[in-house]
Amino acid sequence: MRTEAREETKRKFIDFLEEKNLRITDQRRIIIDIVFDTEEHFTADQLLEWARQRDRSVSRATVYRTLPLLTESNLVHEMDFGKPYKFYDPNYSDHPNHNHLICENCEKIVEFDSEQIDSIENEIGQKLGFTVKSQKLQLSATCDKLKKSGVCDNKASN
Repeated sequence: MRTEAREETKRKFIDFLEEKNLRITDQRRIIIDIVFDTEEHFTADQLLEWARQRDRSVSRATVYRTLPLLTESNLVHEMDFGKPYKFYDPNYSDHPNHNHLICENCEKIVEFDSEQIDSIENEIGQKLGFTVKSQKLQLSATCDKLKKSGVCDNKASN
């Protein structure tokens, strides 16, 4: 996402908080900056870790109270891959219709677009008399590295 688009998205979220009469604290600003400055999908615990690298005073409670607001604003998307925790997609507002490929071993998430999937989606919608507004495709897989060497390169970083 371009820098100006990131700043615009941050502003949209701050406007969303102001409309709900919620305070924009220093801790919340740190979270906002981190969320909209990353291209990576993340968990709540990863977000907390990144925030505490910037400022040790960021609390777990602030992270866990801010995440539902981010998803409610439709600027971040919560993703459930059947784990005991959720992943968050910070690219959602800029690119809401994209797909995900997830490694079951290392949890690496790769976004992709497919004209073929878009075509199938439109074809099915037309046949059944619907106009498709959005779709979600998540493919579970294993990295090629896992097949070759028995371990994903990304496993150590997660």
